[in-house]
Amino acid sequence: MDSKLLKLREQTGAGVMDCKKALEEAQGDFNQALEIIKAKGIARAESKKERKAGAGGIFSYIHNGRIGVLLLLRAETDFVVKSEPFQFLANELLMQIAAMAPETVEDLLSEPYIKNESMEVKNIIQETIAKVGENIEVEKFARFEI
Repeated sequence: MDSKLLKLREQTGAGVMDCKKALEEAQGDFNQALEIIKAKGIARAESKKERKAGAGGIFSYIHNGRIGVLLLLRAETDFVVKSEPFQFLANELLMQIAAMAPETVEDLLSEPYIKNESMEVKNIIQETIAKVGENIEVEKFARFEI
């Protein structure tokens, strides 16, 4: 397999054929192919918004015994809830909530992402939706601080 194809697949989590098509469309330009994959992933994520996210997990984080966060994050199936991309997303959201102290889910989704302020938190959720192929919803969270 072409090294650009492998690198694109590794960075995006997209399928081999999607990566191949994006590279062909971008005439071999890796950065342009990356943007094509991201755009298609966001479009795919938008199309899944209406699907019911009935499975889920409760995640927790405690920072230095002084800040605690509980998060209820949902997906469509237990298979996705147990997947590495979903677990990674849950951890990122816990860190975001601990650091930024949003008051509502809407506040959280519209905040700049602490690891890349050019993105909003909703964008990392959309990227994960594109990777796993299922709708993901932040149902609720609680943050406690001493």
